[in-house]
Amino acid sequence: MTATVNPTRTTTSTVGALIRTGVIAAVVASTATMAVAAAGDLAGVSLDLSGTPIPVSGFGVLTAVFSLIGVAIAALLARFARRPRHTFVRTTVALTVLSLVPDVVADAGAATKALLMLTHLVAAAIVIPAIARRLAA
Repeated sequence: MTATVNPTRTTTSTVGALIRTGVIAAVVASTATMAVAAAGDLAGVSLDLSGTPIPVSGFGVLTAVFSLIGVAIAALLARFARRPRHTFVRTTVALTVLSLVPDVVADAGAATKALLMLTHLVAAAIVIPAIARRLAA
């Protein structure tokens, strides 16, 4: 009697679990970036960009939008990449670094620029590991 082995690529989660984790991470990251922005505002850091104030809720909304884009990237990589986790982490770290460029060149004070960059890094520190854990290595 012979046994047939069917090699299959195993993943650490389903797409549904990946999406649930990503949505939860997006909510947590949005809350965290709003808290960072509010703390900065309370500490006297201007939230004005080119003379226009950024509402604290704006930090949360943009964090949620871009976090959900990250979830979509992860879902695509889970389906098509040979090493989804590795590819996701490399891609999102690069995108996080690129997201800092507009902050560096923004028409704002140094403290405002630093606060903006901090919010990007806080969001990335929450979302990237949460989603990466759900992807196959």
